[in-house]
Amino acid sequence: MVRPAEPSAWLHRFAMLTAAATFFLVIAGGLVTSTGSGLAVPDWPLSYGQYFPPMVGGIFFEHGHRMVAGTVGLLTFALATWLWFGDGRRWVRRMGIGAVVAVLTQAALGGITVLFLLPTPVSVGHAGLAMAFFALVSSIALVTGPGWLRVQPEEPGAKPGAERPTLPRAALLAAVAVYVQILIGATVRHTGSGLACPDFPLCNGQLFPALSSAGVGFQLLHRIGALVVAALVLWVAWRVRSEHPAIKELQGPALVAICLLVLQVMLGALTVWTGLAVTPTTAHVATGALLLVTMVILALRLYYRYPAARHAPSTSGANSGAVA
Repeated sequence: MVRPAEPSAWLHRFAMLTAAATFFLVIAGGLVTSTGSGLAVPDWPLSYGQYFPPMVGGIFFEHGHRMVAGTVGLLTFALATWLWFGDGRRWVRRMGIGAVVAVLTQAALGGITVLFLLPTPVSVGHAGLAMAFFALVSSIALVTGPGWLRVQPEEPGAKPGAERPTLPRAALLAAVAVYVQILIGATVRHTGSGLACPDFPLCNGQLFPALSSAGVGFQLLHRIGALVVAALVLWVAWRVRSEHPAIKELQGPALVAICLLVLQVMLGALTVWTGLAVTPTTAHVATGALLLVTMVILALRLYYRYPAARHAPSTSGANSGAVA
């Protein structure tokens, strides 16, 4: 079977639509937890034995989440099929298959979450897989874009040493740190530890409080994780902006990551100060998802620009403009 060497513009647009729908699904899932609606519907996959129950109270959030999830599932199957027949790159087609596996697994975890009354490990896994799936479909949207296959030009004014392929690995490390922080945050949410430290930036009025409960431990771990993430994201962004001043494909995500980081810290503080109000709590989840995707995109673009970073040890003569 002969497949086109490059994806069509419409395939890229459809991948973007799937990524946007997935982000909406992340928000819908965040609302379910923020409003305490996880068990508003006690059965699965139907809701009170119906396809369309009365959309009142918590049922609106829980069943609405299921409807959005079903739509994303259909979009994912369509995207994977389109990739299979419309993209000549095997690794991209495998990304499509991975997305299908992820969305099926996510549906199963959602069902288990309801039927077994919100077990914490399953709920955290459900949240974590949702973020990984969002990053995956966003990556598919990126690599099907018109600019991905173009050879990147040498940027004027690049500083000496910019060709060293350490920056892609640093960006990948930052993306992994963001994802681990998301998992810790999900643990805080699903163990009811959101107000174990009712103040911010201190915890129970202390910089280093006694670990009087598991909730306090989760809160402190989440706050320490935020410091680690902030340090890594700012370090990577500073290197990108100083070593690649003329590459807008790298400068853009670096600047967005800084803005999202600041917003995320502010939303974290508001979440505590407002006693877990629905709006800042859900926005905190959504912004964390956007920060993860931004760092993944930045890492992918850096690995694309520097193929030598994928092979260790790297050679000093690696061509920084080679096509991945």
